[in-house]
Amino acid sequence: MINITKSMAGATLAMALAAGAASADGGMVTIASAHSVKDTADKLEKVLESKGMNVFGRVNHAKGAEKAGMQLQPTELVIFGNPKVGTPLMKCARTVAIDLPQKALIWQDDAGKVWFSYNDPAYLAERHGMEGCEAVLKKVSGALGKFAAAATSG
Repeated sequence: MINITKSMAGATLAMALAAGAASADGGMVTIASAHSVKDTADKLEKVLESKGMNVFGRVNHAKGAEKAGMQLQPTELVIFGNPKVGTPLMKCARTVAIDLPQKALIWQDDAGKVWFSYNDPAYLAERHGMEGCEAVLKKVSGALGKFAAAATSG
């Protein structure tokens, strides 16, 4: 799935949206995962590194909750990016830097279902009034769709 074309990644996401396996809500794209939170995050890190992306960190929110004496379903945040992609976005609208590097949230709901969520690049473009960056945004959207598919698929 990692080697699919950009148009196929968009078509795959569109089909997933139509089938209810994914949704775009509140500026986020959310896709069901066939794996545990940890395994999904591990798969994501591997695919990101294989594509030359920088993985800046991984936050285990459930462990943080545990340290505070509370419980939280498994929830991990993977922070990643590449200056070759982020810099052109920031040149279009400097304020997009607050949403960079990219983040993927992998979380388990109360029913035990695992989800993969990330910011929709179209939402970021609207939020920051980005103009003239359509090609870069399309590239980012395609890449995020590929990364999500690779991390969540069976």
